[in-house]
Amino acid sequence: MLVLALADARDRARRLAQDGRPFLLGIVGPPGAGKSTLAEALGEPAFPMDGFHYANEHLDRLGLRDRKGAPATFDVDGFAAQLGRLRAGRDVVAPRFDREIDAAVAGALPLSAADRLIVVEGNYLLHDADGWERIRPLLDEVWYIDVPEDLRLRRLVARHESFGRTHDDAVRWASDVDGPNAVLIRATRHRADAIITLTEGDDA
Repeated sequence: MLVLALADARDRARRLAQDGRPFLLGIVGPPGAGKSTLAEALGEPAFPMDGFHYANEHLDRLGLRDRKGAPATFDVDGFAAQLGRLRAGRDVVAPRFDREIDAAVAGALPLSAADRLIVVEGNYLLHDADGWERIRPLLDEVWYIDVPEDLRLRRLVARHESFGRTHDDAVRWASDVDGPNAVLIRATRHRADAIITLTEGDDA
């Protein structure tokens, strides 16, 4: 397993390509680790798993609204189907998650089979149960983000606050809802192809 600093990760990403279809590079890590910002720093088209959140109305029907972000609160079938189309060399238009409205927006991210590299980012790319085991075989390589726990939690609480939660509610959500998900995600670390180490000073 490779262990890469941010600069090394950027260099490696620039070298990845696949003839005939995009190289699908997964980036995984617990909430607040910096997946989206690392994907952006790599400067490649991004395909975020968060766009496959179930709508809040459906989560209410399932009784899962207070567990939003857990594996069962995503449309893993839809996610796998669109990844499969990309892997087969077909264009897709993926959904994205809008934190301002706390909902997915359909048909928001056009991704082309002509792209050399597409960054697929999400929590459960290496999860191996409940349908998620179909995801890893669709990806060419998966990187796991390692970040100091205190930094991750500060980022996570600040993110929740920035979208309207009070400080106490942000801390509670980061602990009681995001916390169990983080434990589950960390348990998949050993399945990654590379570990990306991020620190306070990294701009990702």
